[in-house]
Amino acid sequence: MSPAPTDTKARRRLITLIAVGIILLLLAGVGVYGLLIGPRNPSDTGPSPDPRPGSTTTPPPPSPSHPSLPTVPAVPRSADPVTFTEGVATTLFAWDTAVGLWPLDYTSAILTVGDPSGDEQAGLASDIATYLPNRDAWIDLRQYATTQHLVIDTSRVPDAWDEAVEQAQPGQIAPGTTAVTISGTRHRSGVWNGQPVTSEHSVSFTVFVVCAPTYPTCHLLRLSQLDNPLR
Repeated sequence: MSPAPTDTKARRRLITLIAVGIILLLLAGVGVYGLLIGPRNPSDTGPSPDPRPGSTTTPPPPSPSHPSLPTVPAVPRSADPVTFTEGVATTLFAWDTAVGLWPLDYTSAILTVGDPSGDEQAGLASDIATYLPNRDAWIDLRQYATTQHLVIDTSRVPDAWDEAVEQAQPGQIAPGTTAVTISGTRHRSGVWNGQPVTSEHSVSFTVFVVCAPTYPTCHLLRLSQLDNPLR
């Protein structure tokens, strides 16, 4: 006895529903897998098809130009140790928290005139850091638009350096190495509660440089501790 037509139709409908269900499960599985692994690496997708003939590719809009930040004035170069040292001291103490620069920018400007051999570079960077506010202090000072500069009163080779040179072993000090002690006044200014404020503080320190005949122009070696110079 042959099955009723209605039974055949029902069986076909059931098979179709099962097939559709399997396809949906497969698609769902692929979708979940895609979510788990994320998008494919663009390098794995192969080259993009060429644009259709006659079509044009619109370039991205140019990025807006940003005004360049100011730079720290370079240390004046000189073959005279005292003149060079005064330039180092002036640059070292001249900074402005309101122009967008950071202590590292001022450190870099000083390091550019360091000893080309690099032997004292790490020590010099550490010395400079003790003369500048750290990053947190800089951020605080920026709120008051604090600036600083140095007025030099005296600059001279200290007696203690002459004694050190006399006692040094041959070859211990490079030819042309000199110590210059700076004494002056550090001036700071800013704005507090909308009113300008200023302060002054006496400072002294020693700058160690190397000049001719080792180098044609002077280079910076190290800095003494602030307010603890050679006398």
